[in-house]
Amino acid sequence: MMDEVSLFCGKHGISIPKMNEDYSNGKSKRKRSNISYLHHFCVEVFYAVIDLALQELNNRFDVVTSDLLLGMTSLSLVDSFANFHKDRIMKLAEYYPSEFGDKKLRELNFQLDDFIVYAQKCDSKFLNLKGIKDLVKVMIETKLDQTWSLVYLLVKLTLIILVATASVERAFSSMKYIKNDLRNRMDEDLLNGCLVC
Repeated sequence: MMDEVSLFCGKHGISIPKMNEDYSNGKSKRKRSNISYLHHFCVEVFYAVIDLALQELNNRFDVVTSDLLLGMTSLSLVDSFANFHKDRIMKLAEYYPSEFGDKKLRELNFQLDDFIVYAQKCDSKFLNLKGIKDLVKVMIETKLDQTWSLVYLLVKLTLIILVATASVERAFSSMKYIKNDLRNRMDEDLLNGCLVC
């Protein structure tokens, strides 16, 4: 990142301080602080921006939504399931009590252990998959949807979440448009009616 910033600064004629020198806040050049420019930019600028972005994400997504998103990303196939996180996947399953009762949650727990070992080490068909839809296809083609039926059910529910969320967003967007369009027409009609009076 430092290289990119240096290129940008050089291109636009912005001077770059030496990162190991003491930081001065610009008010008084004589008064030096005990921190370096590197520390200042990392802690007081970079980390502060990351904290603000994280706070904004936490404000936008409630606990349930965060759990769902984390559970879905834990099923990610990138780098041979490098993001696999069993606890997050189990939390995702808990949000479907009609599908996963206590007995099925315990069974899913065991199925996830077996499935991840098989997918990472035993079957090369799982190595180059691009997304969850590819995972579903391979599970069906190899009849693993029957072997690990609860894992397959959870993957299907994850796909449904994505489609349902997009559909709901479109529906709300359409309702907002219709509502605003109708309101504007009613306001115009009322205004025109008052002008006639």
